[in-house]
Amino acid sequence: MYRLKNKVAIITGGGSGIGAASTELFCAQGARVLMVDINQEALERTKSNILKTNPNAEIITHLADTSNEAQALVAVQKAIKAFGKLDILINNASMRNYSTLSNVSQQEWLAVVGVNLIGISNYCKAALPELRKSGHSSIVNVSSCYAVTGRRGMGLYDSTKAAQLAYTRTLAFEEAQHGVRVNSISPGSTLTDFHIQRASAKGKSVEQLKTERATTSLLGRWASPLEIANPILWFASDEASFITGTNLMVDAGLHIM
Repeated sequence: MYRLKNKVAIITGGGSGIGAASTELFCAQGARVLMVDINQEALERTKSNILKTNPNAEIITHLADTSNEAQALVAVQKAIKAFGKLDILINNASMRNYSTLSNVSQQEWLAVVGVNLIGISNYCKAALPELRKSGHSSIVNVSSCYAVTGRRGMGLYDSTKAAQLAYTRTLAFEEAQHGVRVNSISPGSTLTDFHIQRASAKGKSVEQLKTERATTSLLGRWASPLEIANPILWFASDEASFITGTNLMVDAGLHIM
């Protein structure tokens, strides 16, 4: 019944949203998890919430900016020390930017690329020696539906998300010989605390926010974080043992609209 029994996972961006939902789901399915986040309060809150409903969950936390290569190495070492091995890496941490491409500064580019692309590279590079030992391990990169379709005002974010798909394909080629599967998912609009807080700052209620995705989803609504965590779980599990180098659109059809 436990789809990740005896598995050890690192989940970046684990303090909230899709990362928090994934951590909760992974623990419920028998995994031991190290959560990485840049926000200590979010890490502790998520850990506490999970332990309230699942007292047997095995979770440790690691405060880090994913763009920091040294901290990625520490995270892997911390997981190995606590749990003895590593089977799964979920690269979920990301950084947003709302500058138009015609006005963006070099510093903005470097910041977003540092988290969204170099950050993934940091954790893959740090984790791969341990993942190879497993012989049947999995990396899941959380990209975006906007990696394959356009919009205004999110060029930095969307460009790095598109780059994540290329990174995923190449790493899948390189690591197949070591038994490491590498896949990505591309979520659509997901109703996370980030969006709720941003809307609240503009005077919008959650109910108002829920009405605003009719044109960005064939299903006419937002996803819940759990609806994104479920396909992440599937890719991470042995149920997807013959799948690598694949991107799964989890966007209620936005990419065909």
